[in-house]
Amino acid sequence: MSYVGPDFDPPQPRRPRRAPLTVALAALVPGALLGWLVYEAVGDPGDSGRSDSAGGASASPTPSTLSSSASPSDDAKKPTPTRAGSKPAAPAGSGPLKGKVIVIDPGHNPGNFRHTTEINRQVNIGTNWKECDTTGTSTNAGYTEAQFTLDVSHRLRAILEEQGATVKFTHDGDEPAWGPCVDERAQIGNNAHADAAISIHADGSAEGNRGFHVILPASVHAGAADTRPIVASSRDLGERVAGKFVRVTGSAPSNYVGDGTGLVTRQDLGGLNLSTVPKVFIECGNMRDSKDAALLTSGAWRQKAAQGISEGIVSFLRG
Repeated sequence: MSYVGPDFDPPQPRRPRRAPLTVALAALVPGALLGWLVYEAVGDPGDSGRSDSAGGASASPTPSTLSSSASPSDDAKKPTPTRAGSKPAAPAGSGPLKGKVIVIDPGHNPGNFRHTTEINRQVNIGTNWKECDTTGTSTNAGYTEAQFTLDVSHRLRAILEEQGATVKFTHDGDEPAWGPCVDERAQIGNNAHADAAISIHADGSAEGNRGFHVILPASVHAGAADTRPIVASSRDLGERVAGKFVRVTGSAPSNYVGDGTGLVTRQDLGGLNLSTVPKVFIECGNMRDSKDAALLTSGAWRQKAAQGISEGIVSFLRG
């Protein structure tokens, strides 16, 4: 997910960090430190350059990009796991997550680039109006964010259903053929009365900008948006997801946003502004950085990403 696009404007200047955030993040330090040490051990020793910019224009895939001769890794070309190919879900009413409803929102849609008129339609996100959706970004080799988010979402669904959860998608790539719009994505979670909702993304920043970050809803009360009832619970969800993601994947928190915490608060995202259930976004890495792209195009790493996200959700739901 690039910061340039209808639902991803550059973050607003940060206010000075408050003490409560420092306290809240203290619980993440051991796990984050372990993940960072793993990251440093396996990463390029020269890969410590940081940037204060969250920039990088979105690399929106086009039909020509998708058919580029520069293909992603073999892992990235493997078919996305389907429900039929996954392990059987736990019988209804059984498993530690029985009775829990989780909404997974795979960022963007592979068909968006064919429906530019539809996705450019303006929708109300409470604080202002934005385009319905974007095409998302891609790796330099043409592996799209929409492909990535669907793959991780399918893996995540299989893990959660094995534990008895009811899992709903905002879309599954082919249905609908584009979108849905960001306001509809939020409404799907609201209508499902989800116990937790998460939007899966990957960023499109500059080379050298690495790592993941979890986006939390700011306290917004404007127009149709009122996040005040879900700010605290969403932060709890986000902190748990970030901590587990570090531990399972070994990836470091973003070196270009979030001051190394892996957490960013935003008030310009319709998917968060319009949610009435605990919800966060996760940017699993930067598709435009070659080292992050090598992870994002690896099926083994995407499985770890799904596992880390699932463990964060389970931790949140079980308290």
